[in-house]
Amino acid sequence: MESLERLLADHPFFAGLDAEHFAVLVGCAANVRFEPGEFLCREGEPADYFYLIRHGRVTLEMFVPNKGPVRLQTLDAGEIVGWSWLVEPYTWHFDARALEPVVAVSLDGTCLRSKCDEDPRLGYELLKRFVHVMEERLRTARLGLLDLYGVGA
Repeated sequence: MESLERLLADHPFFAGLDAEHFAVLVGCAANVRFEPGEFLCREGEPADYFYLIRHGRVTLEMFVPNKGPVRLQTLDAGEIVGWSWLVEPYTWHFDARALEPVVAVSLDGTCLRSKCDEDPRLGYELLKRFVHVMEERLRTARLGLLDLYGVGA
């Protein structure tokens, strides 16, 4: 079995992160597994974790009245599920559900927020990385809205 430190170091999200920060991250990390159909998180629930997908696929969904769950995006190995742990009030904004068996590393957001308060350099480094995730999710949502409502006025 691979060590958590190695798994984090090999994940693209943490490429180039200072070696000193990996020990801090490992202290907040755990291996997790989700079966097809199982939720990693549910909209409105506390966002206490985020996930680094190692294997499998996850769908980000939103419940739409009179329609049910609507798929917003599908995430694959190498991608991140969750940034809500970073922004108050620390609640999930979407559902994330495993489409197939998912193996991931879970990172405890409460633990990480505490570590970031102690080490602002770590906090800034994580924030820079998560801003890219947020931007990509907003861009994907925008493109989805263009598809849904069409282009032009």
